[in-house]
Amino acid sequence: MSSSDEDGLTVIRPAGSTAPASGPVDAAGPSDEHNALPVGSKIAEFEVKGIIGAGGFGIVYLAHDHSLGRDVALKEYLPVSIASRDDGLTVRVKAERYAATFAAGLSSFINEARLLAQFDSPSLVKVYRFWNANGTAYMVMPFYQGPTLKQALLGLGQPPTERWLKDLLVPLMGALELLHRESCFHRDIAPDNVLLLKTGRPVLLDFGAARRVIEDQAKTLTVILKPGFAPVEQYADMPDMRQGAWTDVYALAAVVYHAIVGKAPPPSVSRIIKDTMVPLEKAAAGSYSASFLRGVDKALSIRPEDRPQSIAEFRRLLALGDDADDQVTVQHAPKTAKAPRVFPMAMLWAGLGGLGLIVVVGAYLLLREPASPAKPPPATAQVSPPALEQPSPPAAGSANAPGTPATAQLPPSTSQTPTAAPTAPPSITDALTQLHDLRDTSHAVSVTTDKAQVRIGKEKLRFRIQSEKSGYLYVFMIGTDNQHINLLFPNSLDANNRIVANQPLNLPRTGWAMTAGGPAGTNQFVAMVSEAPRDFSTAGLANAGAFAEFSKEKILAMLRSNASAGDAVLAGVPKCAAGASCSKAYGAAAFSIVEID
Repeated sequence: MSSSDEDGLTVIRPAGSTAPASGPVDAAGPSDEHNALPVGSKIAEFEVKGIIGAGGFGIVYLAHDHSLGRDVALKEYLPVSIASRDDGLTVRVKAERYAATFAAGLSSFINEARLLAQFDSPSLVKVYRFWNANGTAYMVMPFYQGPTLKQALLGLGQPPTERWLKDLLVPLMGALELLHRESCFHRDIAPDNVLLLKTGRPVLLDFGAARRVIEDQAKTLTVILKPGFAPVEQYADMPDMRQGAWTDVYALAAVVYHAIVGKAPPPSVSRIIKDTMVPLEKAAAGSYSASFLRGVDKALSIRPEDRPQSIAEFRRLLALGDDADDQVTVQHAPKTAKAPRVFPMAMLWAGLGGLGLIVVVGAYLLLREPASPAKPPPATAQVSPPALEQPSPPAAGSANAPGTPATAQLPPSTSQTPTAAPTAPPSITDALTQLHDLRDTSHAVSVTTDKAQVRIGKEKLRFRIQSEKSGYLYVFMIGTDNQHINLLFPNSLDANNRIVANQPLNLPRTGWAMTAGGPAGTNQFVAMVSEAPRDFSTAGLANAGAFAEFSKEKILAMLRSNASAGDAVLAGVPKCAAGASCSKAYGAAAFSIVEID
């Protein structure tokens, strides 16, 4: 890990790794080079377990918090060029002439920790606490796991799709807007400063160069640059080139350029003399929409006044809507390409296929590991209201009243059902109908919707599910465009899909909500309860953001070929313990929610 690229970086070990990314601390390794604390060292209530990363200005350790019983990232201020450790813990300057520089850096370290601690966004690195001790300072952050964006792009092997990039940009833009509202600018955005969590959520790591900037008060800023990603105003204190939101806009656009072209744009200072950068509108023509490429090119304008002046303006140029912070509107647009399957985690904010929904996510859910499917649901989901009645089909032309059991009148399946033979080419709606028709009718499952109709952009979709048997709950959905099948629950935000017999489960649970996003039409659902957890890989289920999506092509092919197989193509395969057998049977209930203007 080079100090030039990783200074101040809170890097996390890759998902699935069993050791810190930089390897364990040993006497001949980074410990000597960076004066790192040895394994077992105690700093307050934290015990050092190894090194996560080390750079020119500090060291990040994997540490165990004995007070709360969790692993954390512990960052220590230690600029190795001017300071060293003298007695195992204490940090001192190497010479008195470095004292003022060390003190200024220490103050900046604390200011950065204080700054980060003020913000609460799932796409900004969080600081739990910070303090001075042993002649230096420390900050404690969550121990994130996952690759950096730089590593993930290398793993792709080809440029990501436009949808992939937009899904990456939405949460990052929300985090930057949060900073910019407080006159704070990141000033160090680059692929190695963006982390992709196991959930897929991108997180902006340590600012490195970030400093609190109060309007008309700060005239000079410390320059710590990443060539290619830093705009020209960061290279010198020029009166006609002040830094601001447009500075982060340039860096974010440079990250997109790097993802598409495979390398960063030429350094901005060299572009002033001779601009050799090939615009994306030319370099990537035909692979992305022209408006998207033009928007990124404009954000890479050399002079600050020629760029979008705010994240909101940049978002509009890229047709990402006006969603702020942790909210994203998913449009009903045909998909032109899927993200390459070799990428280990799709962005958390990837589109919900055809679901016309606005998804609002509570930050706390995104900063912790998803709950284990085997863990009982939270206590709030276990409170038992009066028992629900079994749903009965509504009269023709009637709509469910709010708070009443909901059933969907799914169209008759044109593929395998107990009573119908194929009469027409199958559609994805047939798969949902088939899943419901082939249920075990002795296993009663019921659904109650808060509202049978919701107004687009104004009202939320909520429902309550009850099963007479305990098991694992799966909720399938076809959105109003009738083009995509998504696994709505469990999902990347809420993985605990256990349901307890006769105890209603309210969805969405606290921390994620669904607001109707249009277009007008009917969302079709099937809630399935299985005794054992299920594997849906045979139906082409793949990450498409927070909500996984089934392969439409594979589903249609299975419907055509499995006309007499007797199993629903969406039912998946029960996963039993070794040596055990489990039933294919499941309970199910169909319901629908209509979106209106």
